[in-house]
Amino acid sequence: MTYYFNINYCLEYMEDTCVGFLLGGVGEINKNRHPNFMVVDKNTAVSEIEDCFKRFLKRDDIDIILINQNYAELIRHVIDAHSSPVPAVLEIPSKDHPYDASKDSILRRARGMFNPEDLVR
Repeated sequence: MTYYFNINYCLEYMEDTCVGFLLGGVGEINKNRHPNFMVVDKNTAVSEIEDCFKRFLKRDDIDIILINQNYAELIRHVIDAHSSPVPAVLEIPSKDHPYDASKDSILRRARGMFNPEDLVR
């Protein structure tokens, strides 16, 4: 299952992680009656995930998008095309899929900004 949240966060999570955030009070519906989460299961089309992600990118009440890396891989082209600093898109592991730094778009961009030799001085 995948979820998107807001309260300046938008999360795309596995069901058990999402339940924890919902119990912690993170889930909400904005003034236009749009939820800050989306439930995704194995039957959810990639195009539906992509469309929802694009909608969250356009919302002015979202500053950070947390997304499980395995779902980020499904919409990698959309994530890679997002170059604005806000909302920041942060990829996180799930209990079934460990984090792979080589796939993380933001980490790849950050590595390209710094020369390791400059940091040693």
